[in-house]
Amino acid sequence: MQTLPEALASAAAKKVAIPHFNIADIIMLNTIFQTAQKLSAQAGEKLPIVIGASEGERDFLGLDEVAEIIQTMRQDNDYPIFLNGDHTASVERSKEAIDAGYDMVIIDKANATLAENIAASKAVVDYAKKVGYQGLIEGEVGYIGSGSKVIEDIPEGAAITEDSIASVADCKKYVAETGVDLLSPAVGNIHGMLAKGKNPNLFINRIKEIKEAVGIPLVLHGASGIPEEDFHPAINAGINMIHISTEIRRAWRKGLDQDVQEQPDQVAPYKLYKHTIEEIEKVIEGRMRLFYKM
Repeated sequence: MQTLPEALASAAAKKVAIPHFNIADIIMLNTIFQTAQKLSAQAGEKLPIVIGASEGERDFLGLDEVAEIIQTMRQDNDYPIFLNGDHTASVERSKEAIDAGYDMVIIDKANATLAENIAASKAVVDYAKKVGYQGLIEGEVGYIGSGSKVIEDIPEGAAITEDSIASVADCKKYVAETGVDLLSPAVGNIHGMLAKGKNPNLFINRIKEIKEAVGIPLVLHGASGIPEEDFHPAINAGINMIHISTEIRRAWRKGLDQDVQEQPDQVAPYKLYKHTIEEIEKVIEGRMRLFYKM
């Protein structure tokens, strides 16, 4: 079966990006997986996906439980579905995800100084090597806000101008001194979706410059709400994985509201999710088709 490093290398060669979808319940996970399988059948090949579980999400779902579910899905279906310990704020919690066998873990110290970010990230990489971890470690450079939600304004302190986004020099220094396997630079992206209007455009040239400087896979966080016309240029410039979360949560809420409205007396949860599943499926299919250039 294809490994995550192999999937990333294949995506880079084909100039496509692996979709990364965050989950908060089993409805989201099952819908994502079933949609991915459907599109894979249409494409004639198994399209890799990464499932993200941030600290809050894995606290809710269970650190070990979600890992076991993903591993079972992968093995029973011979499908390249991988699990990421998304946005982990401390070294200790990164170690938890490593020990639980997650396929990749993100140490998120983007809001700290570069020196503090490097120190924490290096500590996670060193621990991963010490325990013989077979997964990947991702780090971030540049702050893009936090949380997956619909927002009124740009997050305070988010790097969205050319002089505040991740610099080539900082990214090169960070990767060289930490040894991370993947890098998520701030390139105009933000966490969350603006309630009115589009999110900021990406700095495509900066993506290309960073890619050339660091030579490792690049990840685009906060992709919900990014202008559609920016995705393919970003992928062509060097983005190899793209995160979607807020769009899925918004689709979940939209569908659930409709389900409850249509069945106000229904108390069996599994009978309430018709529109919820339909709305989530629309997001997943749309993003997979876009990122895989189908």
